[in-house]
Amino acid sequence: MTRFLFVVPPFTGHVNPTIPVATALMTRGHDVAWTGLPGLVDPLLPAGSTFFPATSTDVAEYVAGAGERRPDLRGAAAFKFLQEEVLLPLAEAMIDGVDAAVDAFGADVLVVDQQALAGAVVARRRGLPWATSATTSAELVDPLSALPLVAEQMHARRVELQLAHGVPEEVATAGDLRVSEHLVLAYTTQTLVGPPTISTPVCFVGPATLGRPEADDFPWELLVPELPTVLVSLGTLNADAGGRFWRVAAEACRDQPWQAVFVAPAELVPDPPPNVLVRTRVPQLSLLRRVDAVVSHAGHNTVCESLAAGLPLVLAPIRDDQPVVAEQVVTAGAGVRVRFARVRPDELRSAIQLVLTDPDLGAAAGRIAASFAAAGGGRAAAEALVVLASRRAAVRP
Repeated sequence: MTRFLFVVPPFTGHVNPTIPVATALMTRGHDVAWTGLPGLVDPLLPAGSTFFPATSTDVAEYVAGAGERRPDLRGAAAFKFLQEEVLLPLAEAMIDGVDAAVDAFGADVLVVDQQALAGAVVARRRGLPWATSATTSAELVDPLSALPLVAEQMHARRVELQLAHGVPEEVATAGDLRVSEHLVLAYTTQTLVGPPTISTPVCFVGPATLGRPEADDFPWELLVPELPTVLVSLGTLNADAGGRFWRVAAEACRDQPWQAVFVAPAELVPDPPPNVLVRTRVPQLSLLRRVDAVVSHAGHNTVCESLAAGLPLVLAPIRDDQPVVAEQVVTAGAGVRVRFARVRPDELRSAIQLVLTDPDLGAAAGRIAASFAAAGGGRAAAEALVVLASRRAAVRP
């Protein structure tokens, strides 16, 4: 039996993929636990899960508040803000608590989210085997390859973090703190992202959240079966920031031969066209089985869940990893891209018409869906972790 400790940030899209992996590990007889910010991570876990707080509740609330996102930032500025104002302070706040959790749980292997840098610091300092949980495919390629000075600055800050917390210099300066030298679990496939540009062994497992339970209060009777249906979603963190986009989307859908479901605050679409249904939340997996195309901000989870259903996408990336993910989908032939802040109703309308009618886009989405289905999801991730644990145990003195 091996004890696996998952180190996660307080973001739903980063916690959810770990749950099927942990379930598969427990089915095989291993012990699992999570550590992160109390009050923000533990409510996302299944009832009865073992959770170790990595900070006090007061510190968790402070860090969460300090990490409020800046909707005005784009591109390199958004990446820099995310690292300097959110992820590095989060790591500083969590390192001692993660260290304590390792001792309290008796962890043998750490499974560390890309944005939970504290887990990587602790694993490197203690010489523990660890795997990166890559909940976005953007880090499998270098998102800052065109901005080498910014990339160098961010790498230097991560090295400084390690040195300040006792990681030996030869370890801290080797590789990238965001990428384990032992194993990367990638919740996608090469069919979508292409060959990775990192040297670490990458296990492509496809989406791990496809079987998750959902609350379903959707008014299915309001959908007209004969009409093509489009899901329009900006994700949980961006819906409120899309005021202009929602107005454009409503106008783009007006008087068109399709129906649309907008996942948006009702006040941002106060007068929707008759063929637009506005809901603050939806059972996304169930809805994806009933729609014909998706308009998305290119969030990794929504993109992968849409492609797993064989659906082509219109992509309107906003910030962070979203432009990289959008480009991967376009390069794979399964979507078209529009400008989030500048798209006009006629441009968005044409893009939606294209993804609803172009057979090549649908065929590419179908190929990616097949690769996802064959990848193995949470079970494949668990198998890779067990192999990692056994190999590391075999080389210990």
